[in-house]
Amino acid sequence: MLHEILLALLGYTGDLIVDERECRDSLGILSPDSPVADIPTFKLAPDLSFIAPSDRYVIERIISLGFYYRELDRFATKSRNLSWIRSASANVSPLEKSEEISKRKSENQSVYRRAIANAIVEILSVYRSAVLQIEQKLLADPLPILATVTQGLNKFFVLLPPLYELILEIERDDVRGGKLLNLLHKRCHCGVPELQTCLQRLLWHGHQVLFNQLASWMVYGILQDPYGEFFIKSEEGRELGKDSSNPDMIRKLTRLTIEDSSLADWHLGFHITLDMLPEYIHMRVAESVLFAGKAVRVLRNPSPGFAQDSLYHPKIPRESYIIQGFADRFSFQKDSSSDSELTGEELLPQAEADKIEAMLQDLKESTEFHKRSFEYAVDSIRAIAASHLWQLVVVRADLNGHLKALKDYFLLAKGDFFQCFLEESRQLMRLPPRQSTAEADLMVPFQLAAVKTISDEDKYFSRVSLRMPSIGVAVKSTQADAKSKSYSSGTSSAASTNTTADVDGWDGITLEYSIDWPLQLFFTQEVLSKYCRVFQYLLRLKRTQMELEKSWASVMHQDHSDFAKHRNERIKCPTSQQRRQRFRPMWRVREHMAFLIRNLQFYIQVDVIESQWNILQTHIQDSRDFTELVNFHQEYMSALISQSFLDIGSVSRILDSIMKLCLQYCWCIENQESPNTAELDHITEEFNKKSNSLYTILRSSRLAGSQRAPFLRRFLLRLNFNSFFEATARGVLNVVRPRPSLPVLQQ
Repeated sequence: MLHEILLALLGYTGDLIVDERECRDSLGILSPDSPVADIPTFKLAPDLSFIAPSDRYVIERIISLGFYYRELDRFATKSRNLSWIRSASANVSPLEKSEEISKRKSENQSVYRRAIANAIVEILSVYRSAVLQIEQKLLADPLPILATVTQGLNKFFVLLPPLYELILEIERDDVRGGKLLNLLHKRCHCGVPELQTCLQRLLWHGHQVLFNQLASWMVYGILQDPYGEFFIKSEEGRELGKDSSNPDMIRKLTRLTIEDSSLADWHLGFHITLDMLPEYIHMRVAESVLFAGKAVRVLRNPSPGFAQDSLYHPKIPRESYIIQGFADRFSFQKDSSSDSELTGEELLPQAEADKIEAMLQDLKESTEFHKRSFEYAVDSIRAIAASHLWQLVVVRADLNGHLKALKDYFLLAKGDFFQCFLEESRQLMRLPPRQSTAEADLMVPFQLAAVKTISDEDKYFSRVSLRMPSIGVAVKSTQADAKSKSYSSGTSSAASTNTTADVDGWDGITLEYSIDWPLQLFFTQEVLSKYCRVFQYLLRLKRTQMELEKSWASVMHQDHSDFAKHRNERIKCPTSQQRRQRFRPMWRVREHMAFLIRNLQFYIQVDVIESQWNILQTHIQDSRDFTELVNFHQEYMSALISQSFLDIGSVSRILDSIMKLCLQYCWCIENQESPNTAELDHITEEFNKKSNSLYTILRSSRLAGSQRAPFLRRFLLRLNFNSFFEATARGVLNVVRPRPSLPVLQQ
């Protein structure tokens, strides 16, 4: 009887001890793939009448351990089964082999379950040793008793039932990956020391898989996750191994260059899956893991065309050097930069990779998972990756030079260039843009302005392109081509005709900036779109300011010509004096417009852009972390937009209306022979209304008293230095005090 009990303790039933499940289902011996039973099914045979009820209770309690052992062993055997690999490598066709592999992979395969199964095997081996020792004691004892069995297996009554409940939940809910670690971590919090130690051992085995995946991701930039159990996932179609049998996918992946793939990986390729993120790992730590792995992927896979020498000798069109007689110098630069391509070893030295691997190895060898140690190691690894990525982007890729170029061209820091461009295109922009040739028409003034103001040493101008978004042709900024072109006489004569057509079409003028690897990691499409938004606003403002100045110069030139003519003829002309008196109110309104536009332009260019630029430069000099730089630059762009009021719809609409009214007023007063008095009167009234509304909104406590625009008070002080704006705008937000109309001009 005792030998039957010992065999049952190892999962083998017979005539005295039977498995009710086998008897009920008539299945015989259960296969490893059979589902786990819900309740213990090892019982004494019902026809054993010679066993007392008390002994039956004790024996059935003992043999329940055999049931738990068998179910745990079946779970371990099933989870550790790798026979599908051997069967797939047998002499079968490649198609059948791939089908077999994919089929087996889809059948609840899990590296985390395999690790837990290894831990269960360790525990079961201790249990088998205990059963063996009991057998030896029973054989050595002349009077073997059942209490010997009970005493030898007493501690397993605490261990095996909870482990059985654990695998039952795993099988029932298909728990895997981070969810399995969560389950083990929660069950470790119990009051039984022996069970806690056992569950911690299972959790340790699960963490071995986690640390292996972390090492693969954070040391080599490789996502080793065949069954989708890691908390970092790749987007569908991003990995080369996915859908590799699809011809369309193969062609698509073939077209992707290393540079394109690297950028796609950085921005869209990977994300955090909360379902697989263990609850005891904070989201901030998971984001650090994600960043470190993506950074390592970038550092280990540099673009083939990226070379350090090219940063100091940019690729300039050959024609430009031929015109200047520097063709030899160009060929020398091209040859010198072709041999300086960087490798992943230079961007991420092996010593740094070994340091990262050593940190993870220390965590892996620790007997317990210490949250603080883990977070410290991840933060340290992230700092190493961010530092080397900073070195790549800031130092090797000359980030500050490109930031300065974007400031020069998108934020109009090169005022002489845009002043020249607007002057050259002034007559053209008085006509509505032609859909078919608008960009081509702008090419000539753009290139002429470049020839006149941009030096050949400016290595960034070749990256700038002028575009009209609704039209599909880019205007490249090639200075060499501009030297061989001049204004078309047909365009000039057509544009010289005065017109009142709608000019809003030219407000769509924008710039494009060519970004090379790895700067696309820093200058995303979202960032460049913000630059374009600010550029369009500043260009409209500068165009309005120039038109106001040109209209004043035109009127004064005509007035001085009339005065000189009458003086030379020594004729007193009271009509000229009267005409000057009639035009004086128009000049006063123009001066009010110019005063507002000049102060707004000074506020944006000096108080906003220059101050924020200095803050950004200070951050760049002090920081050695790529992520910090990205955040500082985002704050810089947000400050430019918010302090320029582009994010306040009411203010931006008023400013757009004011600039449009100023342009219309300029074109009206330049037509001195027959100005439209009614139109001038209407424009004056609308300008007064808009300017009063603008001042009233800006001086409100919501804006002037907030920190979003720290220099707004200076702007308001300049506007209201003599209390004129305050006097005219007091109490005027919806109701505007009537202004005197312009006098009717006598013809």
